[in-house]
Amino acid sequence: MLANSSAASPSSRPRRSRTRTAAVTVALAVTGVLAGTVPAAQATAHGTTSRCGGRGVDEDAVIRYRSDVVIKAPLSRIWRLQTDVERWPSWQPPVSTAERLDHGRLKPGSRFHWTTPAPATPSTPATTLSITSTVQELRRDNCILWSGPAIGEGLRIDEGVHLWTFRKVKGGVHVHTEETWTGDQVESDVPTATAALGAGLEAWLHDLRATAEHPTTPTV
Repeated sequence: MLANSSAASPSSRPRRSRTRTAAVTVALAVTGVLAGTVPAAQATAHGTTSRCGGRGVDEDAVIRYRSDVVIKAPLSRIWRLQTDVERWPSWQPPVSTAERLDHGRLKPGSRFHWTTPAPATPSTPATTLSITSTVQELRRDNCILWSGPAIGEGLRIDEGVHLWTFRKVKGGVHVHTEETWTGDQVESDVPTATAALGAGLEAWLHDLRATAEHPTTPTV
């Protein structure tokens, strides 16, 4: 649930500034402050979702968003960034903490817990969202699907279902992501929640692209 993915790669100093901006953008997005700022055309129509192992996002959800980017980096590097959950905070500033709840490589049934701050809004207090995700499907170097609730003081998403797919193309790797949200609170204002979800996914893609194309260490 997380800077536009088509932006040019910044130098180190502008990148730090943009990263801080992305962190604020995501936190605001999660609470629905960015209503109307995400292109409505990005919203996914029912019945057009992708799949991982035959499974996709919630087909009945009314809050949904999808986006794509081509990343000029090796597939192995992109896959590692996405699946090394405990390192998410090192390249995604909006992720405050991330921990695995089991050991070994991610696989169906693996669980992880992560947190992200959310500022106050007219209807919700400043809080920290606590998210426990369970991997539902995984195909190495191809796709991953996870789901789980996001809960904070005065703010709750009953279930987010998040799909990522990766495909080698000329010049890089085509990364596709889509997510759905369900829950009475977020469904009370679908346009606002959809805008929030979209802003979050665009920021995640931006950070993934920037980090994969400009790694800071040779181990990624």
